[in-house]
Amino acid sequence: MNTLRRRLLAEFVGTGLLVCVVVGSGIAAQQLSAHDVGLQLLENSTATVFGLGILILMLGPVSGAHFNPVVSVADWWAGRRRGTGLSATDLAAYIGAQIPGGVAGAVLANIMFDQPAAQIATHHRVTTGHLVGEVVATAGLIAVIFALARTGRAALSAAAVAAYIGSAYWFTSSTSFANPAVTLGRVFSDTFAGIAPASVPAFIAAQILGAALGFGLIGLLYPDPVPADDIVTPPQNPDLLKGPPSR
Repeated sequence: MNTLRRRLLAEFVGTGLLVCVVVGSGIAAQQLSAHDVGLQLLENSTATVFGLGILILMLGPVSGAHFNPVVSVADWWAGRRRGTGLSATDLAAYIGAQIPGGVAGAVLANIMFDQPAAQIATHHRVTTGHLVGEVVATAGLIAVIFALARTGRAALSAAAVAAYIGSAYWFTSSTSFANPAVTLGRVFSDTFAGIAPASVPAFIAAQILGAALGFGLIGLLYPDPVPADDIVTPPQNPDLLKGPPSR
């Protein structure tokens, strides 16, 4: 399997498992704490923090652990002139792996908890406050990722990104989706973490706006990245991706 295919597999699996963690822990929280929504959110956010951190550590050396179309777009945009980020072709491929990965993760969570595999969420989430929350959540996520990358600290991304998302579960009214692939995946589970299809376009628009604002802020704070690391986390040993030598 060539390097690009491995990276796409990592993005598909990583995004899928991330959505599986979010949806599955939400279902478990509903079952275990049926009458306490605050406790349900605590259980859901705790599982997400640990799951996301582990996924970044496990798959970051393969694909960079984007698991998020707006992160991939920002990576392409940041490196388009110097050729340091994703190419346009790789960007399209990354997004093409992330979105079906998110859907597969939601379906897997449904099946694990004996829910119907095919579901469409009915939880409408669009309010002015929720959309502002998504702008803030996504702007902060992009700012955290690129601040670390532009100061040579991308190795801290697993802890920092997971901690930020866990915090944003609580300080944003939207509970921090901050990810178009995760948002689309959550459409396919009518459970605690689900989002109705009618709410998706506004959420994704807010995420795109938030990503642009976060990236703009980083451009002002860190105009001269020295050194610049890969996004989200740099490969630790590129030789691991080459496969066995040819005979």
